Amino acid sequence: MSESKLRITEIFYSLQGETDTIGLPTVFVRLTGCPLRCQYCDTEYAFSGGEWMSLTDIQSQISKYDTPYVTVTGGEPLAQPNCLHLLSQLCQLGYKVSLETSGAMSLENVDSRVKKIMDIKTPDSKEEQKNLWQNLDLLDKKDQIKFVICGEQDYLWCKQQLKQRKLNSLCEVLFSPSHHQLQAVQLAEWILRDQLPVRFQMQLHKLLWGDQPGK
Repeated sequence: MSESKLRITEIFYSLQGETDTIGLPTVFVRLTGCPLRCQYCDTEYAFSGGEWMSLTDIQSQISKYDTPYVTVTGGEPLAQPNCLHLLSQLCQLGYKVSLETSGAMSLENVDSRVKKIMDIKTPDSKEEQKNLWQNLDLLDKKDQIKFVICGEQDYLWCKQQLKQRKLNSLCEVLFSPSHHQLQAVQLAEWILRDQLPVRFQMQLHKLLWGDQPGK
């Protein structure tokens, strides 16, 4: 039987720009393809194209870098079923693996050792209807929920979801301003004003390198 393959847009080494491992050198494996079209998407180049790679070849590329941290991202990585095999194999090799996912694909079969970074899509993302709310039942304390917030109405909606669904009792919750759409200081002030139990974050890689791909 031939080895499983994945369509890969890029594999690169950079500083983690988000989540609780921000600033740590990390290998990013960006899978090609996404069923969503969020209006603020900054990785449209990953919607198509890419190169078919075997799991062995992917692991060989990752091993060139001296870090235990690997982030599998997209696009939407779970749109490719073989992503599940990649995640499990990387865990088996001893890597600290995180998965960045839109929340629109089921997390049911994701290896329990993987840290899941799951978006909840806001109304202003234009993809709110894609949220798969049952994924919340599949999160645990090591995972993280992320909101990308575009404006004040988006913020109020996120605050409502946080309270009604008791999201911070599931795992850590991240509030991030949509790049070029919401001033970071404005979001920070709203969070402090309302005393929300969330982590404010900005995208470190964009502060350092702007919108340059592969950073």
